[in-house]
Amino acid sequence: MLTEVIATRYVTPLREGGSLPGIVEADDLGTYVMKFTGAGQGRKTLVAEVICGRLAQRLGLRVPQLVQMQLDPVIGLGEPDQEVQELLKASGGLNLGMDYLPGSIGFDPLAYQVDPVEAGRVVWFDALINNVDRSWRNPNALVWHGDLWLIDHGATMIWHHNWPTATAAAAKPYNASDHVLAPVGPDIAAAAAELAPRVTEELLTEVAADVPDEWLVDEPGFDSTDALRRAYVEALAPRAATIHERITMEAEVKPRSGPPGWLADRLTPLPPNRKSDNR
Repeated sequence: MLTEVIATRYVTPLREGGSLPGIVEADDLGTYVMKFTGAGQGRKTLVAEVICGRLAQRLGLRVPQLVQMQLDPVIGLGEPDQEVQELLKASGGLNLGMDYLPGSIGFDPLAYQVDPVEAGRVVWFDALINNVDRSWRNPNALVWHGDLWLIDHGATMIWHHNWPTATAAAAKPYNASDHVLAPVGPDIAAAAAELAPRVTEELLTEVAADVPDEWLVDEPGFDSTDALRRAYVEALAPRAATIHERITMEAEVKPRSGPPGWLADRLTPLPPNRKSDNR
């Protein structure tokens, strides 16, 4: 189960996200990026964040720590921004927080090099969860302390928006041509060999158990939250075994030499007797 904290102060909105997440301080003295139940995408976005984020962590991918955040809507009364105030008022109760990574920088494939092995693990994972939101247009990845971190998994597992079609949707292939890491030449086969055997029903059951009951109640077609959790397991388990065979990628591979990290660190320095043009 996720640790639960209480939001004590709303700091600022993050307007890059469509759901208007915000930076929030909590009673454990931590700072978090908070995603709200009152946002337009609703609670299923938070369910996806928990299941996919926790699964990524269990597979060894870097994802900020997740917590449950209790929000008193009174916090919104002092907000000058009407949109933020309404969002906070609509999100009283349990919301989702992700550890804020201070000083992190948005991932840019032209500035930071990822090796094919790590790229393969990320692409395979995104194929498993059917992540349509890790493209070169919107990477949803950060570089923090020199490492690649994955964020924003709300636009995944699209089948849970229409459960009667879930079995067919979960069996579909994954087109990774627009994936931000496609040009690296991801080693999908190595990723599948390493990760697929680890995505067991037991692991998926444990991950689904981290979703709070109140985000799962009253789902049409399910008579209990446990039945709904089981549906997530049944959608993901068979997909893990074969999705590597159904990943398509048409992006041009642009191989680079050298270890992962900032490419700027490998630029040839100016000769000692030559000054930079920067003044």
